[in-house]
Amino acid sequence: MTWHRSPFAGFDLETTGVDPETSRIVTGSVVRYGGGRPTAARSWVVDPGVDIPAEATAVHGWTSEAVRSAGRPAAEAVEEITAALAEEAERGRPIVAMNAQFDLTLLDREARRHGVTPLFDRAVPRVIDPRVLDKKVDRFRRGTRTLSDLCRHYVVTLDAAHSSDADAVAACAVAWKIANRHRWLTRLELSDLHEQQVHWAREQAEGLREHFARTDGKQELAASVRLDWPLIPGPRAGVAL
Repeated sequence: MTWHRSPFAGFDLETTGVDPETSRIVTGSVVRYGGGRPTAARSWVVDPGVDIPAEATAVHGWTSEAVRSAGRPAAEAVEEITAALAEEAERGRPIVAMNAQFDLTLLDREARRHGVTPLFDRAVPRVIDPRVLDKKVDRFRRGTRTLSDLCRHYVVTLDAAHSSDADAVAACAVAWKIANRHRWLTRLELSDLHEQQVHWAREQAEGLREHFARTDGKQELAASVRLDWPLIPGPRAGVAL
């Protein structure tokens, strides 16, 4: 059975910001998708311990007051999310995450911040990133490539964008659609597909870095483009998060 016929573990976070080194988790979901079984989701609302900026609330709808009332303590939630992903990885299920570099790095930093053993220290997850796959199979398509964009392109329903469970399910559906349309991907073993994405993501990031470097007004952005995937290496010991 090819990997795209087996269950996926979808993963998504909604956060306080866009910097994985400093942002905090607000909601998170781990979903089981596909493999001929009903979709099931585990979701967490998290009190990040910091105020949620208005621009983040405008995206996902959660206010500081709401998460203080309904949210779990961050350390407990981060432990449970990390453990859930590690369990899925140990079962051999791919972790599917849109823009995986961001979510997996942020989860790693939250784990280190709260004294939780990070995911990549517990397991060897194989990751599938619909964004990386889409850029590989359709490199020259014009336009942006957000999850909403990919859902429109691959005809995937996304009824509640920026809800972590809906986004995680949609990422799985997009990954399946890409694999089903480009069958050569399904002939790769899951571990090989992961390693190929490491190379594809690096090439894509190098292209973006070069684009910024030669575009007036964007040169300063070039240095911010990271080439690592699916996880940006952690800070050196003794460096505060």
